[in-house]
Amino acid sequence: MIPISPRAGVSPRDSEYDSRPVLPAPEPASKIRPELNADSTTWPSALGYRMPAEWEPHEATWLSWPHNRDSWPGVFEGVEPAMASFVGALAECERVHINVLDAAHEGHVRNVLDAFAPAERLSFHRFPTNDAWCRDHGAIFVTRPRADASRLALDFDYNAWGGKYPPFDLDRKIGALMADALGVPRFAQPGIVLEGGSIEVNGAGALLTTEQCLLNPNRNPQLDRVDIERILRDAFGVTEIVWLGDGIEGDDTDGHIDDLTRFFAAHSVLTAMEPNRRDQNHAPLAANRRRLAELEVGGRALEVVELPMPEPQYLETQRLPASYANFYVANGAVLVPVFGCPQDDAACAIIRGCFPGRRAVPVDCRVLVAGLGTLHCLTQQVPAAPSPGLR
Repeated sequence: MIPISPRAGVSPRDSEYDSRPVLPAPEPASKIRPELNADSTTWPSALGYRMPAEWEPHEATWLSWPHNRDSWPGVFEGVEPAMASFVGALAECERVHINVLDAAHEGHVRNVLDAFAPAERLSFHRFPTNDAWCRDHGAIFVTRPRADASRLALDFDYNAWGGKYPPFDLDRKIGALMADALGVPRFAQPGIVLEGGSIEVNGAGALLTTEQCLLNPNRNPQLDRVDIERILRDAFGVTEIVWLGDGIEGDDTDGHIDDLTRFFAAHSVLTAMEPNRRDQNHAPLAANRRRLAELEVGGRALEVVELPMPEPQYLETQRLPASYANFYVANGAVLVPVFGCPQDDAACAIIRGCFPGRRAVPVDCRVLVAGLGTLHCLTQQVPAAPSPGLR
């Protein structure tokens, strides 16, 4: 996610899986057009689908294994050990699907994970990617309480956060491949750019997002706020859209909500706060907090629990988007990014208190965040199929 001049061919540093494909040029951005009915005239909400809250039961979690050294310049050697620890903790909770480049890369990743996770808890897919951020390039799953087609994969377009990091042609194909691998139907909207990290739902009709991201002309310039709200309602089965403002320093996604504010119950959110007024994150986080204080969800005022920010993290002189709000809720646990600073323990305790019955598992993300994302950015949940007649 950090822009570095692209290299031709395969780096000698990748010799352990030297069959990595040479990536073709991306499709020109001018060809991307919003087509509200690209594959279907019936939107998911009209068919009874909704996006479950992340704390609802999962069948599995999906990842794309990191391989793009340009995303972690100078520190990639630490990325795979950090990922191995993360996958080990995640595999204790649920099955883990992992996208890899090819057979050689699969063998390499299996060797990396051998001491961390039982092989029977892992499923590998030879779905080559440009980068590792499955939250944003992967399918988003919605469910309905029916025996037929109880799950649906939503497959929006992806343009690497406004065209910042070409090529992204392989990443744009991942949603369809995930749907096919699971054997679930797909609702494709190839003319609408939407990343999973830009939305947060409570599973009960409300969706959180930010103006900085979804109203940014580098995503869908032909769509206005009314259009975007209609798409969110029709795609995710929500009735309320809650807009916050700007994101944190160093976030190249243009203010993804999953670094800022997260639901932990239908009427309750955790929100990141920076008490240091001289820190660049203080003003936008305080402004978002003021908005939350004035909002209602489902006819009730939001309960707002404040979450500290970690000490500023840097890659050389570049500020990194370190946030405890980028946690991931798995079956029986919440995996919390930590950064080796005094706020780690307090953040884990606060998050643990918000998810009774789940463990708070700290995962060292000091290297991972150098790629400008951590645990939530790397994951996409596969919800369990609901029982017919139950919501």
